[in-house]
Amino acid sequence: MAVDVEAFRKEVYNVVASIPFGKVLSYGQIAWLVGCPNHSRLVGRMLHGAAESEGLPCHRVVNNVGRLAPGWIKQRLLLEEEGVTFRPNGCVDMKKWQWKLDE
Repeated sequence: MAVDVEAFRKEVYNVVASIPFGKVLSYGQIAWLVGCPNHSRLVGRMLHGAAESEGLPCHRVVNNVGRLAPGWIKQRLLLEEEGVTFRPNGCVDMKKWQWKLDE
């Protein structure tokens, strides 16, 4: 399935912008929400390329098991500032902190 990259980017940014304080979503969940469930890696690329000036809370996006983005040390600090806690393995507790869309 071909993806209109600019339209995809806008939709991804809209979803990320709407993630509430203290909640997280996975790349795959975002891909599913924008109608492209097989494009979680593209979500990651869109967010990696997001300029800080976009003001997106990209730190609220983790992988499906709650693992943080590799090499982004500040991500954990930003999540902790929002009250998000971590399991002993360093991953976000997705059962506790995942944004349930009906909230």
